[in-house]
Amino acid sequence: MRRTLIIAGLLSGTAALAACAAHEAPPAPIAEVPVVAAAPTPPPPPPRPQPTFGTFGFDVAGMDRSVTPGDSFYNFANGTWAKNTPIPSDKANYGAFNLLADLSQKRTNQILEELKGDPNSKIGVAYSTYLDTATIEAKGLAPIKPWLNQIAGLKGKAGYPALLAQADRNGVRIPFGCFVNQDDKNPEVYVLNMGQGGLGMPDRDYYLSTDAKLVETRAAYLKHITNVLTLAGEPNAPARAAAILAFETNIAKVSWTRIDSRDANKTYNMMTVAELKKKAPGFDFAAYYAGIGANVDKVIVAQPSAITGIAKLIRTTPLAVLKDQLLVRSLDSFSDVLPTAFDKESFSFSGTVLSGTPEQQVRWKRASDWTAGALEDEVSKIYVAKFYPPETKAKADQLVKNVIAAMDRRIDKLDWMAPETKVKAHAKLAAFTPKIGYPDRWRDYSSLTITSGDAFGNKLRANNWAHEENIGHLGKPIQRWEWGMTPMEVNAYANFGMVEIVFPAAILQPPFFDPNADDAVNYGGIGAVIGHELSHHFDDQGAKYDATGKLTDWWTPQDVANFKQRTDALVAEYDQYEPLPGMHVKGALTLGENVADLAGLTVAYDAYHYSLGGQDAPVIDGFTGDQRFYLGWAQVWRRNYREANLRQRLLTDPHSPSEQRAAVVRNLDPWYAAFSPDPASKLFLTPANRVRIW
Repeated sequence: MRRTLIIAGLLSGTAALAACAAHEAPPAPIAEVPVVAAAPTPPPPPPRPQPTFGTFGFDVAGMDRSVTPGDSFYNFANGTWAKNTPIPSDKANYGAFNLLADLSQKRTNQILEELKGDPNSKIGVAYSTYLDTATIEAKGLAPIKPWLNQIAGLKGKAGYPALLAQADRNGVRIPFGCFVNQDDKNPEVYVLNMGQGGLGMPDRDYYLSTDAKLVETRAAYLKHITNVLTLAGEPNAPARAAAILAFETNIAKVSWTRIDSRDANKTYNMMTVAELKKKAPGFDFAAYYAGIGANVDKVIVAQPSAITGIAKLIRTTPLAVLKDQLLVRSLDSFSDVLPTAFDKESFSFSGTVLSGTPEQQVRWKRASDWTAGALEDEVSKIYVAKFYPPETKAKADQLVKNVIAAMDRRIDKLDWMAPETKVKAHAKLAAFTPKIGYPDRWRDYSSLTITSGDAFGNKLRANNWAHEENIGHLGKPIQRWEWGMTPMEVNAYANFGMVEIVFPAAILQPPFFDPNADDAVNYGGIGAVIGHELSHHFDDQGAKYDATGKLTDWWTPQDVANFKQRTDALVAEYDQYEPLPGMHVKGALTLGENVADLAGLTVAYDAYHYSLGGQDAPVIDGFTGDQRFYLGWAQVWRRNYREANLRQRLLTDPHSPSEQRAAVVRNLDPWYAAFSPDPASKLFLTPANRVRIW
């Protein structure tokens, strides 16, 4: 604009001078007058790219202003969206995460479709073979028969550990779960970890609770087991199914709760294999470990009493029942690459009964997901090159730095942490490695054989490859370049042992992050998510790990007591929520995530205000900067649930449901200043009752 005005002024001045000269002297010959071409008018600047949602990055039309922020901040921000957005028939829930997951799935499918039919592409062959249901149907159970015969041929319990080891390699869930990870107390070394397993339903409560809905689910599970045995041509299916259910019910009785199982101290139990054999007689763990390729003399056992109990049950349960459970679990595990009857039966229970999903995803969607899972890095590196622009990564990198800096400043303001602990907290923060977008190295899949027309074999070999890849970490240096998620996943995580926070490319998109949106909305969205993951390293479990990733006591006893006083209040706050009649949020199960939500939002708010450089944020469409910040937070938690899915989450998910996640704002003083909730409103807490941690 300024350049245009200057040019216009110069042209006006030249014309005036020429007019004066005409009265003083005759004009000079034309040939002697220099011709000055007028400067071309520059094109108008290109229009500024618009945000994906609304005029500033938030979907104002999705609000329900008939709801006051103090009664339900979630519905105030999202109520109209929730009322007008149906859950797609192939989903158990639907919201912001699903919106981006669908986009990732479509983009992944675009990659796979371009490679489909290319005999030289493992990705293309894997994808097209999974799609070929006609060949799968024509083969019947022939591909899995050798494995089923191996199960059936077991003559005595002495061979059961080796059989379970092979099942583990094949990707079939067994009564124990083993994986290789960092040693929590020696994070420069990989170690074998072992935990409880053996349940075909999501949690022990599904077997033991007297809740009417869960009793119905148990009956449906019994019917499912019966149906699988019947489809496999097994005689006396109802009685055999009942025996499997009884076995698993006994496993549920000795299993730890999810609340106990999330305690880092309780679940760190290093013991030698000889010690484990003494504590859990009745199962040859040495033979099992040798079978999975883990030649170890010690193991970390997460739930010792559960492992002891399961070993005893294996000793006392008839071999026929153990074999039947493995048979059913195998058919369920490979149902997607077996005849349609098995595929539909598996979905009818796991999809419809457990999650309430009416329809199974169409085959191309499942083929895309499976291929991207089996050949993660092969698909990921194409995805990143195609769909993740460098400028998005650069802006996200800056946001992460700003939030980390805000956390660093926040530590100094804590009134409950000892000065010497603050020094260590700063050191831990300085040791952080943020990983943004995608890895800088990729895994090598040259040893994985993918064969056209062999969907079952491809899945079996992919499972074996993944098992070998994990077990192969034993004895190697820590591979810090590895990621636990693909760039296509709409998620993020904190890794305590690695002292890192990780944000895959797919979450760095609207509504979480939009380069064209108002900064307040971005800080309330991805900024709070960054703060969430960052603060996990200082939550009730992450705080047990020091700057090197070691599980150790580095807080003073008084720090721990002060922190627990605050987290106990947060547990009580969330225990009061009742998303379904008679079913409350489990404050102790969701504590880590609730602490991270509270801390993440607190730190992101500080980072946002620091980014303003002392200036007041503009008012946009009638919303102040602080209001836009908190609305950005509420927008990312948009989600509608099917009842069965919400029930399962309340029993098993360490995250609170979306409405309760949005409601964490009730603990934050600036939210009260921004929205002035009535003291009589449902979310209102007096200043003394607001939980203040970070």
